Amino acid sequence: MAYNINSIRENFPILKTRVYNKSLVYFDNAATTQKPDCVIRKITYMYEQCNANVHRGVHYLSAMATDEMEAARETVRQFINARNSCEIVFTRGTTEAINLVAFSFAEAFLGDGDEIIVTEMEHHSNLVPWQMACQRRGARLVKWPISNKGELVAGVFSTLITEKTRLLALGHVSNALGSINPVKEIIAEAHKHGIVVLVDGAQAVQHLSVDVQDLDCDFYTFSSHKIYGPTGIGVLYGKEEWLEKLPPYQGGGEMISKVSFEKSEYNNLPFKFEAGTPDYVGSAALGEALRYIESIGIGNIAAHEAALLDYATSRLTESDGLNIYGNANKKCSLISFLLKNHHPYDLGVLLDQMGFATRTGTHCAETVMQHFGISGTIRVSFGLYNTFDEIDRFAEALKKADAMLS
Repeated sequence: MAYNINSIRENFPILKTRVYNKSLVYFDNAATTQKPDCVIRKITYMYEQCNANVHRGVHYLSAMATDEMEAARETVRQFINARNSCEIVFTRGTTEAINLVAFSFAEAFLGDGDEIIVTEMEHHSNLVPWQMACQRRGARLVKWPISNKGELVAGVFSTLITEKTRLLALGHVSNALGSINPVKEIIAEAHKHGIVVLVDGAQAVQHLSVDVQDLDCDFYTFSSHKIYGPTGIGVLYGKEEWLEKLPPYQGGGEMISKVSFEKSEYNNLPFKFEAGTPDYVGSAALGEALRYIESIGIGNIAAHEAALLDYATSRLTESDGLNIYGNANKKCSLISFLLKNHHPYDLGVLLDQMGFATRTGTHCAETVMQHFGISGTIRVSFGLYNTFDEIDRFAEALKKADAMLS
């Protein structure tokens, strides 16, 4: 089926926005994606027609809301090919999902002198929680370095593994560099040594086909708002056997089956990890977003975005003095760059005045910036609705901004 970009763009009302009397070009998709009208309508529908607390109510509205939430859980299960819907835990996003695993795994399986390996390219959300876990339990954090191409240094992983290595945390796709890590091969190697693997998929699920059973990861996380769904909702996938072993992350309603002053008995999966009133509206809207993605086809989206990336790389490198950070052999979705000695914030402000939404700074990946000896970059990141014409306009705007700052 042909990729009908005009039809797709019609699904996103915000793309009609004008910025400083110029048509909006939204190149900040790695930070958050825009929402199709079907997702917006789903949120409205949930509040207008079936708003009630889920699971414990016997009345009609509660049953409707519960059905919507659990249907969304099944949609997520199918989207990433989890074995069982009980392996899908709804969280507030990737950050909470990683914190959940970092806390619960550390409580049960991390002791004094144990080690956790984390890559140098991680988002702070997949670094700081592990630092905190190590500090709390007397464990040690071990760095897997990256090359100047923005790839994990080959052959290093095996040298980092010791008898004390308990877990590896790594991103599927780098949010600062766009590098696609060979996670399936890495997971297989880790499992040979009995090492548990958590994959941060926040920058992957919207661009690549993800099959958690094929990857054989122990945990996989992603956020709704980066895959065209609402903010404040995300997913933790965990193998059932691991979720059964881990202690709860939070206590309260929903996560218990029986409570007395003497002790509490915890609920079955996945509810053991979903304390309190869940975001049933957000989960239903996430399910709608995933169905929207499936209606287009993740393969079609990946092909379109790969063509955009190749074209944008070619156009941007026409500018003298432009340096791209992240030139991995396998890459997707974004370009991080600096132009001459211009501060990224100055360029970002000028580009904003021309109608372009970009991201400037460290992108919550300060270890990446430290590796390259820079304070930050400008990042342009692409989504399923971006066009080649937008890239042409951006390339010309960049030249204009360069001339103004020079």
